[in-house]
Amino acid sequence: MKQPYLLPDISQPGKAGCSLPALDVPPAALPPEELLRTELELPEVSEVELVRYFTALSRLNYGVDTGFYPLGSCTMKYNPKWHEDIARFPGFASIHPYQSPGTVPGALRLMFDLQALLTEITGMGITSLAPMAGAQGELASILMVKAYHRRRGDAARRKILVPDTAHGTNPATASMCGFEVNTVPSDSEGNLDLASLESMMDEQVAALSLTIPSTLGLFDPRIIEIGQLVHQKGGLLYGDGANLNSLLGKVKFGDLGFDCVQLNLHKTFSTPHGGGGPGSGPICAKSFLADFMPSPIAVKKAKEYSFTSPAESIGRLGAAYGNFSVMVKAYAYIRSLGAAGLKEVSEDAVISANYLKEKLKADYHLPYDRACLHEVVFSGKWQKAKGVATLDIAKRLLDYGFHPPTIYFPLVVEEALMIEPTETESQKTLDAFIDTMREIAREVEENPEVLRTAPHNTPVRRLDEATAARKPDLRWKMKSQRPG
Repeated sequence: MKQPYLLPDISQPGKAGCSLPALDVPPAALPPEELLRTELELPEVSEVELVRYFTALSRLNYGVDTGFYPLGSCTMKYNPKWHEDIARFPGFASIHPYQSPGTVPGALRLMFDLQALLTEITGMGITSLAPMAGAQGELASILMVKAYHRRRGDAARRKILVPDTAHGTNPATASMCGFEVNTVPSDSEGNLDLASLESMMDEQVAALSLTIPSTLGLFDPRIIEIGQLVHQKGGLLYGDGANLNSLLGKVKFGDLGFDCVQLNLHKTFSTPHGGGGPGSGPICAKSFLADFMPSPIAVKKAKEYSFTSPAESIGRLGAAYGNFSVMVKAYAYIRSLGAAGLKEVSEDAVISANYLKEKLKADYHLPYDRACLHEVVFSGKWQKAKGVATLDIAKRLLDYGFHPPTIYFPLVVEEALMIEPTETESQKTLDAFIDTMREIAREVEENPEVLRTAPHNTPVRRLDEATAARKPDLRWKMKSQRPG
C-alpha cells in the first residue's frame, strides 16, 4: 500500500489551495500583534495537491465496503445502502426529538411497529427502543432486575452471575449497578458448567447474565435446564442478544426461558457498525417486567400514536427517544426481508462460520470441535509453540489485505482467534481468506520471522500499542515544537 506524500514535502512558497472572491466589504484591521501567530509553518500547496492528499488518506481506511472484516463478536457485515437512503427521507431526517407527537405520527408509528416486530422476533411481551447502545441496553436490563427485586422486598439479592465467556460489558454493567459479580466457569465442551451454576445459585442471586450463543460461537443445549435452575431460586435470566443474527427465525429468547434481553440493532438489523456509533440497544422483556421498562414507549390509542412512561420506569436513558435513524434502518431491514428472509440471514451466518471451521481446523487448533453458530474460535497455540504469537498472525493478515479477526478473546481460549464471517460474504471471499490463513500457517513452519516482523507493506509498521494507549499523541506539533 503506497503511503500518501506528506504535504510539507511538496510545499512551495506562493502556492494556495483556495481562491478567495474579491473583497466586497471594507477591510478589517488584524488582531493585536501579540495574538497573531507567524510561526505555524503551514504547507503551501495547490488545491489539486490538497484534494489528492486527503483522498489518498481516505483510501487507508478499512471497512466492510473495502474488504472482508471478520472481527469476531462484532458482526461487521455489509448492509444495504438503500436503508441509508430511507433514513435520509426528510420526514425522518428533518424532525426534532421534542416535536409534539401529533406533528410526527409517521415516526411514532414506525417506532410502535418496530417495538411489535422486535417483541415477536424475541418472543417477549414488551419492547423499549430507548437504549442507545448495546451496553446501555444491558445497563437498563440490570436496573430493571434490581427494581423488580426491590418491589418484591427482596433486598438480599446482591449478586449477578456472569459466565467466564461473557462480553466484557456484562460484568462491568452489573458492577456499575451495585451488584457483586460472580463468575460461572465453562465446562470441557464450552457450555456453562451446570454443577458450578447449581452450587452458586442461591437466594442472594438477582440474575444470571447469559450470552447465547456464547462468545465461543456455541449454543448451550441445556439452556432450558439453566433457566429452570435460575427461576427455582427466584432469580431472573437476562440475555445478551448481541449475537442474534445466528438465531433469527430459528428460536426465540422468550421460548428459551429468558426474562429480558437486549438487542444490538446496529449489529443485526442494518446499520453500518464500527467507528463508535451510532448504535441502538432495545430491551425486550416478559410482561411481568413491563412496569420497569425505560421511558418512553410508543403506544397507540384508537388511531393516535403517542409516548407513555411505565408506572415504575427506571427512567429515561438520554435526552431524546433513542437513535431514531438506526430504528428506521432496522424497520426497513425487517420489512424488506420478511420472516423467510430473516431466517435465511441466520442460516447463512451459521453455514459461513461452520465452513471456515471445517476448512481451517487442520491448520489451527480448534478448542471445541462441534457445530458453531455465528462465529468460530480457533487457538494459535500450535503456532505459539513455534515462536509465532496470535498477534503476529493478525499482523501478517494485514499484508494480505485482510482485516484481522478478534484476538485474545474470549479469555478462556489460549491465543484465541475469534472469526465471524457474517451472512453477507460470498464463498469466493471466504475461500480467499481460507487460502491466506493456510499460507500463513505454512509461513510459520518455513519463515516465522516474516510473521514476527509483520506487517511489511502497510503505511505504518508495528506500533508500540501499550505506549500508544497510555501516551496518545492527540495533537499536531510543528517541527520547532517536536522533541529532538
